[in-house]
Amino acid sequence: MSIDGDTGGVAGPGGRERLQKVLARAGIGSRRVCEDLIDEGRITINGVVATLGDRVDPAVDAVDVDGVRVGIAPGLVYYLLNKAAGVVTTAADTHGRPTVVDVVPAEPRVFPVGRLDLETEGLLLLTNDGELTHRLTHPSFGVDKEYVAQVEGRPGRGAVRQLREGVELEDGPTSPAKVSLVSPDVLKITIHEGRNRQVRRMCDAVGHPVVRLVRTRIGPIRDTHLSPGEWRELTQDEVRALERAVHPEHPAPVLEVDPDGEDPDR
Repeated sequence: MSIDGDTGGVAGPGGRERLQKVLARAGIGSRRVCEDLIDEGRITINGVVATLGDRVDPAVDAVDVDGVRVGIAPGLVYYLLNKAAGVVTTAADTHGRPTVVDVVPAEPRVFPVGRLDLETEGLLLLTNDGELTHRLTHPSFGVDKEYVAQVEGRPGRGAVRQLREGVELEDGPTSPAKVSLVSPDVLKITIHEGRNRQVRRMCDAVGHPVVRLVRTRIGPIRDTHLSPGEWRELTQDEVRALERAVHPEHPAPVLEVDPDGEDPDR
């Protein structure tokens, strides 16, 4: 039987713990702040407004803060990897090629959130949080992914307009995208769909095949200081921002990493 942090408190049957303790451990705030949130009616457990004294089973119960689902299950980890070209986005590869899972700690076991093809570089999340993974990868949640694409030739206004409005692919038209020219042969493209090799196929469709492709942002997460092949754990602020990003009514600002490696300050 595990000891609850409150005086004389113990975890109840089935491993249930006081709600404010679980929220504090998840990084929502200090225990006092979490108690205030409960008092204000801003916390729900399985859709029911929580009250002080409620207990939850972190492995089973769903907890929302201001309508945003938060990860409270024990042992959740969140890694941000700057994937290098030539690394496979899978847990194992039958051809013996290096995989993204090889780069991060073996325990607890994590899985990539979505995919980057073999030669595409850039940011990739890995986690064991299945609920957040589903919400980040399902197109109905509309989480933006930003790419920088060096292409063949020099795209003109017509090509940029086509990419913005949507192009016809073999699996159907693409949704409108945010597209801008960074330099004569470099495009910044932001999409919320997750089709296989979508950005490459979009550029092919307008006559400018991709030479190099880098993902530079996932929802609110950006890090220009991670070198190819490097990874780090997400901060609690970044995890909370991702949770808000999958709830359109609670938009999250893009978090920038401080050049000195400190937590994002906005």
